[in-house]
Amino acid sequence: MAMPKREYVHLSLSERDLITAMLAEEKSLGEIAKALGRSKSTVSRELRRNATPAYRLYMSHRAHGRAEERKKQANTHQRLKNECIEAYVRSMLKDGWSPELIAGRIEIDQPGLSISHEAIYQYIYHPDTKDRQVLIQCLRRAHRKRRNKGIGRKERKTKIPNRVPIDQRPQAVESRTQFGHWEGDSLVSRKSLAALNSLVERKSRYLMLTKLDAKTAEATYNAVVERLGDLPSKARRTMTFDNGTENSRHEAITSAIGIKCYFARPYASWQRGTNEHVNGLIRWYLPKGTDFSKITGEQIARIEF
Repeated sequence: MAMPKREYVHLSLSERDLITAMLAEEKSLGEIAKALGRSKSTVSRELRRNATPAYRLYMSHRAHGRAEERKKQANTHQRLKNECIEAYVRSMLKDGWSPELIAGRIEIDQPGLSISHEAIYQYIYHPDTKDRQVLIQCLRRAHRKRRNKGIGRKERKTKIPNRVPIDQRPQAVESRTQFGHWEGDSLVSRKSLAALNSLVERKSRYLMLTKLDAKTAEATYNAVVERLGDLPSKARRTMTFDNGTENSRHEAITSAIGIKCYFARPYASWQRGTNEHVNGLIRWYLPKGTDFSKITGEQIARIEF
């Protein structure tokens, strides 16, 4: 059985002191490596990289200083050295895509290329990145500090008949391993009566966004049934709503398309975190104050995509 590889740990100053002492005693690389509990290649590489260049002498304190400086310089290298990846990332950021979405999409749009969302964030915030402030402004402010709206409030009595609490929802929904579990919500605007209905599938994060003439129970019923009705039954297993009265026709929705509806607790938006997060992304495209009555089908389709 092959031994698992140990994570490499850089030499410490005390280890470098021991190397200096053993070299003075004319010990071999093998003896030094054994005393350190390191491989001969590690000792050889240390002498080659960190000995005094002019005289090829190894002095531990200077060697340690060189190693630390090299490590520091390595951490300041600019990210995204691949020009194709850099161009793709910059373009998508300016189109409003988040680093997480870009990291997931690049392998589809650019086969053979890949990048992690963390590397994209490091690139954006690196002091040497061109137009750094412009790229920072492209990021969605999805984590603004917010007031805890639940403090000091009493839970109002729901007007939704026969609502089934989220506590009774199957535990399998939490694991996100099964397709077909949805979360639903409404987005409203002070500029118009028109609203948006958003449906997000928990496993895939797939979004269905529908424009409503008004945020009513009838309009919500029609949107949910129309958007999910053509899906296979296994793709519409459960729906989790908030306690807005526009969701009061949940029993009719279940009767029409067979999806089982559940309700989060009042003021517990985290119980529908997937939908809340996606709604935040939608607001990046359609900030508060947008007149939803003027939104076109093309705009909605682009946001969905």
